[in-house]
This record gives sequence, C-alpha cells and structure tokens, in this order.
Amino acid sequence: MITRMLVVAALACPALALAQDKAPLPEKKAAKPKPAAAKPVATVNGVPVPQSRADFLVMQQQARGTPDSEQLRGMVRDELVNREVIAQEAQKSGIAKHPEVQTQLEMARQEIFVTAYLRDYARRHPVTDAEVQREYDRAKAQHGDKEYRARHILVETEEQAKGIIAELKKGGKFDELASKNSKDQGSAQRGGDLDWNAPGEFDKLFSDAMVKLEKGKFTDTPVRTRHGFHVIQLDDVRPARFAALAELKPRIQQMLIQGKIQELIKGLREKAKIE
Repeated sequence: MITRMLVVAALACPALALAQDKAPLPEKKAAKPKPAAAKPVATVNGVPVPQSRADFLVMQQQARGTPDSEQLRGMVRDELVNREVIAQEAQKSGIAKHPEVQTQLEMARQEIFVTAYLRDYARRHPVTDAEVQREYDRAKAQHGDKEYRARHILVETEEQAKGIIAELKKGGKFDELASKNSKDQGSAQRGGDLDWNAPGEFDKLFSDAMVKLEKGKFTDTPVRTRHGFHVIQLDDVRPARFAALAELKPRIQQMLIQGKIQELIKGLREKAKIE
C-alpha cells in the first residue's frame, strides 16, 4: 500500500544574462549572451551550496503555507549550511561507508524515483470530470433515497437476544436494556442509538432487517451478523441527504487517482518476474 505521496518539483532558476560592456564593432558578429551559473547560496570550506537546494526548501515551506520572505530564505540558508557542515564531517568520519547508511541512501534514492514516476503518471493520466461524475452518481445511488435512525442491542448469543426481546415485549425500555446489555460500547452509552445512516453503511443482514421495520417497532427475532446477535429498533426514516458534487469532488478525485495508481502497480507486478 502506498501510504503517502511526496511532492517533488524543481524550481527553474532564472538565468542571469551576461552584460556587455560595449557594443560590438561593426565588422565583427556579436557574440550570443550565455546564461551565467546561479550563484551558490553559500560556500562551506570551499564547497558551494547550490541555490537550487534553497529554492527546493523554500518551495517545500510554501507548500505548507509559509509565505516566501527574506526571513524564510535566511532560515533556509542557515539550515543548508548546517547540513553541509555536518555532511562534510560525516564524510571525514567514514560513516557514509557503513552498511546501514548505504541502505538508507539507496532507499531514499528509490523513494525519490518512485514518487517522481507516480506523480508524472498521475499528470499524464488525469482524472476527468466524466470519471468524477460517474463515481459520484454510483455513490449516490448506493447511498439510496432514504436514511434510517435505528437503535440496536448487540449480544453474544441468540438466547441472550431472545431474552431481551421477551423483556421488550413485557414493556422494557429499549435504551435501558441497550445500556445494560449491549456489547457495542459506543452505541450502548447512547441507549443503542446509531444515529442517521443509509442502509448500505450496515452489514447487509442488519440493514435488510432494519428497512422492513415500521417506525417505533423492533425485531421480534434475533438478527445474526458477523458481530453477534442484534435486536434492532427503528426510530425514524427520512429522505436521504447527499452532499453536492462540488463538495465531494476533491475527495473523489483523490480516490480515483489512488485507484489508477493501484491499477498501475498491479499491472507492473503482473508483468514482472518475481521470485
């Protein structure tokens, strides 16, 4: 599973044109100006620290919401100088030859390649508005046109569930019995209340029993799911509320991008010789 996507991008440094001291003589062809190399952000023991590194760190901070400023660039310069000082000492100490350091370097190198490739793949295979619309329509249809507010009491055995149903039929209060008996601690504290949900958000056996109930009624037989045995009461029904496409679009786009990447990885694994 891919747990995170690193944003890696290089900022183009504006080239500095070479200034000409005077106009060329008429009989000679003017030389084409050449871009000058960007001045290093600092030099440490004779080793230049490239401006591109500073630009990269500034870009990272901007991505986190920090505005570009002289103060930020000063902090970045100090950080790069600190890194270079330590890196030079690390080279002198020979630590770069340690096996674990070599492994970390290779892993970091691989991660950069992987991240760059996947980012480029996502750029070349963008999620279209049509794809977003299809996924939105599918999710909306799956959600259904009704939402249900139900309570339940979850117990270990069928006999326990039957005993609770018998108590309800004698006039026992559902919320009190849920608080005392349900092993679903989250809802038990609320008298078994599960709040508003679409049927598709529950186990199918649970939802099938729930949607058949009339408001205010409870199941007269235990409902078994992989979690145990349930006694369900339906409190209310209302028309479904589903967020607008504009609200869900960013989340849908991210989900579809992840899906495309997972399909890419699956295809690459299928073509690879893995022993």
